[in-house]
Amino acid sequence: MKILRLLKNKYFLTTISIAVWVLCFDKNDVFTQNDLIKKLNKLEGERDYYVAEIQNNKNDINELKTNPASLEKFAREKYLMKKDNEDVFVLVTK
Repeated sequence: MKILRLLKNKYFLTTISIAVWVLCFDKNDVFTQNDLIKKLNKLEGERDYYVAEIQNNKNDINELKTNPASLEKFAREKYLMKKDNEDVFVLVTK
């Protein structure tokens, strides 16, 4: 009896239909918002990674500009440079 009266109430029906529309059919529905929140969290994690990498690269550049020994080490390891009387052997592990 109460349920039947509740289903005939136009305010209840309007509230339910608006809630269903907002939760499921709207452009900004709950599922879309959930996906956007996941994407935002992923992008924030990537941003943190890249900020840390930029800081590491700035530190490396500063070290290379100020320390000639580290510059030589970097050139030897990264670009396989050598002195005239040296041989370079590259070991590749699989």
